[in-house]
Amino acid sequence: MKCPGQDSRFWGKEAIFDARCPECGAMVEFFKDEPSRRCPKCGHKFVNPRMDFGCAAYCKYADQCLGELPPELLAQREHLLKDRVAIEAKKHYGRNFFAINQAIRTAKFAEELLRIEPGDPAVVLMASHLHLVPSDPTERNKEPTPEESAEVAARILKNLSARDELVNEVYELIRNRESNDELSSNHKIFHDALLLARLEATLKKDPGASYDESAFLTESAKNLARNLKETYGG
Repeated sequence: MKCPGQDSRFWGKEAIFDARCPECGAMVEFFKDEPSRRCPKCGHKFVNPRMDFGCAAYCKYADQCLGELPPELLAQREHLLKDRVAIEAKKHYGRNFFAINQAIRTAKFAEELLRIEPGDPAVVLMASHLHLVPSDPTERNKEPTPEESAEVAARILKNLSARDELVNEVYELIRNRESNDELSSNHKIFHDALLLARLEATLKKDPGASYDESAFLTESAKNLARNLKETYGG
């Protein structure tokens, strides 16, 4: 069965409309189910401004329904998926509030680092939210191994119809979360976000606690660590 939102039998008079090209200002005719069109005047390709791509974040038939997704839409799709991952992560953490707080802290620092450091926000933030998900939610006092969390994270992402490449990247980040051998930009950001989250939790309990600045892999994280020390340690 075709999605009613994309089935022309359910369309009204608003199904065909004109949109202004953001590059040259020419009017471009769109059908409501077209993900993108190329401007006949200047050749610029842009996303349908009236199309609701929210369903593409989780629908396993999105590619078939919407056709080949343009890069702009793929980025939007994974941004929406990231929010769904955060919700699913909390479900899996259950009442393990320590793990929930650490995941939230890690994602917060990852976002700060991503404003400065080059990386893939979808991959890093999903790994941040999922890096402590347990294989057994009832064992709140036992921290899962990186391998265990990586397996659970991969299952969650597959259930949300994430593309295989994204699933694999998140899986590898979580599985190697304690490693300093992998030097990809995503790994550096994720690694440093984890350390910053732990440092903040430590300083809240013990403002005088020290830390090893050389453990951080990016200068941005070192600066954030100094700011944390000043904020909590005085």
